[in-house]
Amino acid sequence: MTLYARYAAHLDAVLDSLVAAGDLPAGLERRAVTVEPPRDASHGDLATNAAMVLAKPAGTNPRALAEKIAAGLEAAEGVASVSVAGPGFINLTLTDDSWRDELRAILDAGDAYGRSQAGAGTTVNIEYVSANPTGPMHMGHCRGAVVGDALANLLEWNGARVIREYYVNDAGGQVDVLARSAHLRYREALGETIEIPEGLYPGDYLKPVGEKLAAEHGDAFRTAPESDWLPLFRKTAVAMMMDMIRADLKLLGIEHDVFASEAELQAAGKPEAAEAWLRERDLVYDGVLEAPKGETPEDWEPVELPLFRSTRFGDDQDRPIRKSNGQWTYFGADLAYHFQKAQNADALIDIWGADHAGTVKRIVAAVAALTEGKTRFDVKLVQMVRLLRAGEPVKMSKRSGNFVTLADVVNEVGKDVVRFTMLTRKADAQMDFDFAKVVEASKDNPVFYVNYAHARIASLHRKAQEAGIVCGAADLSLLGTDELALVKRAAQFPRLAEGAAAAREPHRIAFYLYDLAGEFHALWNQGNDDPARRFLLPENPDVTCARLFLARAIGQIIRNGLRIMGVEAVQEMH
Repeated sequence: MTLYARYAAHLDAVLDSLVAAGDLPAGLERRAVTVEPPRDASHGDLATNAAMVLAKPAGTNPRALAEKIAAGLEAAEGVASVSVAGPGFINLTLTDDSWRDELRAILDAGDAYGRSQAGAGTTVNIEYVSANPTGPMHMGHCRGAVVGDALANLLEWNGARVIREYYVNDAGGQVDVLARSAHLRYREALGETIEIPEGLYPGDYLKPVGEKLAAEHGDAFRTAPESDWLPLFRKTAVAMMMDMIRADLKLLGIEHDVFASEAELQAAGKPEAAEAWLRERDLVYDGVLEAPKGETPEDWEPVELPLFRSTRFGDDQDRPIRKSNGQWTYFGADLAYHFQKAQNADALIDIWGADHAGTVKRIVAAVAALTEGKTRFDVKLVQMVRLLRAGEPVKMSKRSGNFVTLADVVNEVGKDVVRFTMLTRKADAQMDFDFAKVVEASKDNPVFYVNYAHARIASLHRKAQEAGIVCGAADLSLLGTDELALVKRAAQFPRLAEGAAAAREPHRIAFYLYDLAGEFHALWNQGNDDPARRFLLPENPDVTCARLFLARAIGQIIRNGLRIMGVEAVQEMH
């Protein structure tokens, strides 16, 4: 059990004892009770809001309750002092040995340090990327891909079973446009000179599709009516585009467990089944929508449509699930898809581009209805990335059809740089990706700064070996205040990883690693001003071994955090 978890357990035991003594009523909700670092380090090492959270439902004074909780916590092992501040905040100061014990625990646990079972027993379906199968991955898809994959790693790190899913939009008009574009390339492969009209996909990436179709079918479809070749060309083109997309994602280290086809979903009658289920519960009815704002009665023809009662679940209006021609609306098909996903998961997460923000309310309403409120559902919106080179917008790629391909970017700067950079801001915040800055050796570049910390630690151990320093059991009592301050930062990793998973926010790992690396570099730099503060002191092997022990623990946490992010820790900087 890690340090924060241990003191949270101590706090629970104290609260249980107060319930047993009649000082607190039984059954109070404790989920909002926290044990965390105080905002001001001068107040102590740990702080809890237990009295502030529980006093009101308990019908008691928070300060008086805090005094009782504090008295119980004083008896916990490793506590040096407990104080009550303000209206009822409780601050704990721990003994130095408590932090030294946690330092040992980091290396004892190794690759498992920071893992939790908070999500054990739950299955989470996370759908991400889901780019239309009409071309290669471009940088517009990249951020959502990384956020989704890192979030999947984070949930697994916290004990959940995760299904990584990709929804293949292969039933809409865009795949017919793809098929027509492929037919042009097919004719080109047969020797015709073609011009690509407005509205079709112009990218050279469709040439291999045309060549494959020409090789397999000769000129059988050169002049044939569209109805003869459209289904075949659509199927072949979508399959080849998905092969390309899988290859692009693999460059980023991303592999999905499930590729769900919209066309197969509709062929299996899933939308009809979802509609029937909702009608049985009076959640779909036949009705007429109000005219859109700005439309005059002369411009608006009211049509009866099957409508989902999304207003019952917080949406602005009820939503049609079919069009007037009987075809499914995008929402109707999406509703059925989420119904299918919810059959095999306890929680659902969608990673969407920010341009879909307007449809979030309705799909949240649909999932609430379809799962009867039993399935947690989160939609994480991801902002677009602006590509720059030394501050100037990047020119688009002719080969790809007017966008910068993911493959080109990964091949230039590397998978790990791309993945780390995509997590250096909250997903819903704007981001610039500057090719020059992401490889810059500076403190302002988190990718470099964190990797530099790990590389420095690796170099320490190589230099210690070269100096003939052999460490047995390290005497951690030789670590002073500054070193223990770094341990305190390191010990936050387990609670931070658990909180990041609960909030569905993988960027918190990147932020934490940057702060941890910063404190490590600051401690390292003390040795530049005072040689006695250096990590490596050949004339004092005992202090060296204690500091090497600390460095190893910091390196372990950096590796664990980077593993969640899907990034490899470097041993050397070149």
